[in-house]
Amino acid sequence: MGMTMAEKILAKHAGREEVRPGEIVMAKLDFMLGNDVTAPLAIKKFRELSDRVFDPERIAIVLDHFTPNKDIKAAEQCKFSREFAREQGIKWFFEGGNVGVEHCLLPELGLVLPGDLVIGADSHTCTYGALGAFATGVGSTDLAVAMATGEAWFRVPETVKFVYTGEPGPWVTGKDLILHTIGDIGVNGALYKAMEFGGEVIEGLSVEGRMTMANMAIEAGAKTGLVEPDKKTLDYVKERAQRDFEPVKGDEDAKYADMVEYDVTELEPLVAFPHLPENTVPVSRASKMNIKIDQVFIGSCTNGRYEDLKMAAEVLEGQKVAPWVRLIVIPCSRSVYFRAMKEGLLEVFHEAGAVIGPPTCGPCLGGHMGILASGERAVSTSNRNFVGRMGHPESEVYLANPYVAAASAVLGRIASPEEVVK
Repeated sequence: MGMTMAEKILAKHAGREEVRPGEIVMAKLDFMLGNDVTAPLAIKKFRELSDRVFDPERIAIVLDHFTPNKDIKAAEQCKFSREFAREQGIKWFFEGGNVGVEHCLLPELGLVLPGDLVIGADSHTCTYGALGAFATGVGSTDLAVAMATGEAWFRVPETVKFVYTGEPGPWVTGKDLILHTIGDIGVNGALYKAMEFGGEVIEGLSVEGRMTMANMAIEAGAKTGLVEPDKKTLDYVKERAQRDFEPVKGDEDAKYADMVEYDVTELEPLVAFPHLPENTVPVSRASKMNIKIDQVFIGSCTNGRYEDLKMAAEVLEGQKVAPWVRLIVIPCSRSVYFRAMKEGLLEVFHEAGAVIGPPTCGPCLGGHMGILASGERAVSTSNRNFVGRMGHPESEVYLANPYVAAASAVLGRIASPEEVVK
């Protein structure tokens, strides 16, 4: 019997001919990462295990969550991580002018590649599955062991294949495909499973759109989200890759735990209402509810790439943000920021009345640069809308794609882009 993508990647890295769901394996890692929140914890545990990391070129430390440093505690966390990176000779250390949101930055720099096995002390590490890597989030203790040994343990997950067919309508993006999926199966619908995304609609998506989908696999409880590498993947990777790679595809006779098919022809943009990503509502219905908002955030590892900013700019060009709304736009990396500046997108945002920030996770996790007060509502292109996620526990977060977020900023309420772009 054949194996799925996830099984084949784990088997290869475990030195096995085959693996089956439920087995526990020790596997060699291609890459690992921590950030300014999780790396300090891992470093402290690492000190109990070893004096030197197993390979300073296979580790990234990205200071993206609370940078530019928001307070003394954040500054101390970053200093601690910085000193460790210098001591160990960590090649891929990012802060200041070189920093980006980690899950945008690492694919952009060719550090995570098709066929890789990657762990990160951040739950949205699953983003790299869009390139055909088995990538998953772990705790800081697991990262510490991995930095010392180059290995990690895994329970081989079952795989559920999601197939998307039909012709998506206008304004529908990868964000809407994954919100539709989570709205259907729920936030526990793929618990510890690999979600494999395929079908003609996925083939038509850009690599960036696929990253948005893989990024939110964790919001369905999944271990990882995967897209089989194709020409788009290879075109994206070849000009960036920092090392050799070997794409992996599932076998034709692979066994899946389930196959789920969606015809998305009638799908419209979705809005996930508080306080779970599964609480999805079509934007046409949401716009009739007259839900006033106080803030819009366009950015994050979900929707802060150039393609996402371009979507928002299409809606915002020639428009003004509602006077009672704060629009915060954060490009997810230095290169995205520079391209958006060079191609006029930042000017569009500036003229509309947006605040444009440097690359940071900031508002997404309620860290800084966009905290919500009690009773405030925000539309966000990020991935989570849990209680207190972006600030006060009595605030509300509504998840949406960049088109919807931009339209909502203009009208001061949850709105469809069709209401703004005539």
